[in-house]
Amino acid sequence: MPLFMRPGLMGPRIGRPGLLGLAARTAVVAGTGAAVGGAVRRRQYANAEQQAEAQAYEQQAAAPAAPAPTSGDAADRRIEQLKDLASLHSQGVLTDDEFAQQKAAILAGR
Repeated sequence: MPLFMRPGLMGPRIGRPGLLGLAARTAVVAGTGAAVGGAVRRRQYANAEQQAEAQAYEQQAAAPAAPAPTSGDAADRRIEQLKDLASLHSQGVLTDDEFAQQKAAILAGR
């Protein structure tokens, strides 16, 4: 009797699935695993991003505001700028017109 005619080789399989059924089951399990893994990864990323935003907000709220310069500091700074400007003018780096323009800008507070 030829090999393909033996009993059980040609009839329907009972019990374990065949190679095609096993491959299909493996594909379904792998696809489901990839989908679940992707969803978990997206949720973790969103949670991490939300926590980072909350920490940044807390740090910004907790940081003290920089003190505004007092009028004495501003006046001292302007005097220093005018001295530097006068030095450049006396060295011949700036012309009379340039000196006048820069001086007006410093005194205007720009």
